[in-house]
Amino acid sequence: MTETRKRAIHKLLEGIETGDPDAVTVVDEAKYIQHNPQTHEGSEGLAALFARLAKMNPRVNLVRVFSDGDYVFAHTEYDFSTRRIGFEVFRFEGDRAVEHWDNIQPRLGPNAAGRSMVDGVTEAAPGEDTEATRTLCTRFVEEVLIARDHRRLADFIHDDFLDHHPGYSGDLEGWISALVAEDAGAPIITYSKLHRVLADGDFALTVSEGYLAGAHTSFYNLLRVSGGRIIERWNTTEEVPPLSEWKNDNGKF
Repeated sequence: MTETRKRAIHKLLEGIETGDPDAVTVVDEAKYIQHNPQTHEGSEGLAALFARLAKMNPRVNLVRVFSDGDYVFAHTEYDFSTRRIGFEVFRFEGDRAVEHWDNIQPRLGPNAAGRSMVDGVTEAAPGEDTEATRTLCTRFVEEVLIARDHRRLADFIHDDFLDHHPGYSGDLEGWISALVAEDAGAPIITYSKLHRVLADGDFALTVSEGYLAGAHTSFYNLLRVSGGRIIERWNTTEEVPPLSEWKNDNGKF
């Protein structure tokens, strides 16, 4: 079932390139819950979106695809009229997708260490403890990022940490500098709530809500674990649009 679902998501997202309405047949229109505020509900909304995007001659690259129970989550690279990086999360019932979340931003970088937003290890290492990864990454977000106890970063981060954030230095010091930065005495980055942690072997995707420079923001962090610590991170940040611009009522998270 896991591999079947992954193949289904490959077919679905590749439909963005072709505009093929059959690509959305993996979606159960009767049950589908769409959490992208700028996309209409149901598979009909997706088909219309794909048809519109296909006119831009898009390219779609699924860089990483993982599964966690009824969820499939993917790290994606899009080339429409502009290049974008995203995370896509789908919840399945049986062999049909019934719920979707995403987080997409412009592709930037490479960062000061020469890393892009998508390069690095692409597959979960065999035999790794998924639940240990989930627990570690949950504690990291809750105890360090949300609680803003940045002194404890070293308790969770590997000495050989690699960061793919396009605007940072690529090491732990760069991440710390961003987290502690303030503007007019207020933190520039704040994490307020952890919504979801999806894990597969040594990888975990954390879905969080907070603020970036005062704007309501969705933070997705893909973390890779080695030796009981976080050794690599990829991320996207996306501003949550105002309610007046939403095309469905399901919420971003």
